[in-house]
Amino acid sequence: MLVQRLGVPSDFDPLLARARDARVVMIGEATHGSHDYYRLREQLTRRLIAECGFSFVAVEGDWPDCDRVHRSVVGAAGGAADPRTALERFERWPTWMWANAEVARFCRWLRAWNLERPEAGRAGFHGLDVYSLWESMQAIFDYLGEEDPDSLEAAQEAYRCFEPYGKRVEEYGLASRFVSARCEEEVVRLLARTREHASSDGPDSFSAWQNAEVVAGAERYYRAMVGGGPQSWNVRDVHMADTLDRLLDRYGPDARGVVWAHNTHVGDARATDMAADGMVNLGQLARERHGAGAVCLVGLGAYRGTVVAAPRWGSAAETMVVPPARPGSVEHRMHELLPERAVLVFGGPDQPGWVTDTVDHRAIGVVYDPSFESWGNYVPTRLAQRYDGFIWCDEAVALHPLPALVAPGELETWPAGV
Repeated sequence: MLVQRLGVPSDFDPLLARARDARVVMIGEATHGSHDYYRLREQLTRRLIAECGFSFVAVEGDWPDCDRVHRSVVGAAGGAADPRTALERFERWPTWMWANAEVARFCRWLRAWNLERPEAGRAGFHGLDVYSLWESMQAIFDYLGEEDPDSLEAAQEAYRCFEPYGKRVEEYGLASRFVSARCEEEVVRLLARTREHASSDGPDSFSAWQNAEVVAGAERYYRAMVGGGPQSWNVRDVHMADTLDRLLDRYGPDARGVVWAHNTHVGDARATDMAADGMVNLGQLARERHGAGAVCLVGLGAYRGTVVAAPRWGSAAETMVVPPARPGSVEHRMHELLPERAVLVFGGPDQPGWVTDTVDHRAIGVVYDPSFESWGNYVPTRLAQRYDGFIWCDEAVALHPLPALVAPGELETWPAGV
């Protein structure tokens, strides 16, 4: 195992040496609301794009919202001149995950970098997640109404099927226990029609296809959610892995992607207790599909600090204190042994037991209660198997949300809000 003190972006060199030849680099976070994770992830990602030629960034966010950001950062017709404007249009709770000053800073850099290059060489920004059923449905209507009015009937059939449940699509999941209430057939027909157009070279046709995949994924997700167990989690992460693969195909045979998501999605589930519960995740699926040598998984963590999170699902965000990590945890051991900031690259015969044995590893979602630290918020983990590298900062402070209109979010599966 290699440990490098982290002070300036060039200190990422040992990790960059591991990541530069990968097809996919996934960079995690222990929370969705800490400035330091976003800032450190930005520094590494900028080097991956500028020095290693990575093609796009794909995040744990909704496709339609992120597509507006994408259009801005690549300078597409109709895209916002300032990516912050697109980020401030995020409405789905929790908006602060992506509508924050830290992401705006990165996207402004990405736009400036892109505009100095030909269109074919510009790096994109995309969403991987499955939640945006209604927004994706509207985007399909807009596309078909302009490009293929004859296909609108398939979209209207799907819309009519979901319409009785309004914005509370989780109620569709409950109703789907009765076969007559299911919208699966309508969604399959809609997906087939939009796939027919995806063979064209236009970015709008690909986006419409992806929106149809979101509708199909959301339909499966809400049906699975009512059954309990790991299935809804698995539907979501398989959808994200499938979206990532479609993006790699779309960008071409030499395409390479950077993924931003929570550690719980990025770190290989097989090195945690998630595997025993029947759960898979994005990092595991990427290793299985592309080969471990073609995928670099990077976790992030801290010992203490502050975080933007909410006490309940759908409630207002707060800045909360993250207490010192529990004794015996990964974070506690790093606090004792490492510099204030450090980069770890795993591998070799001399790895200490605290990275090869099963040790508690903190995971904080958008819903957080610091008082649960004594018994919750930790995932038993074999760190050196879960990740290829790790970025450590002893104290992480809260990020800076942008002003945004907040609409209710869908229900989340375990662990809360990741």
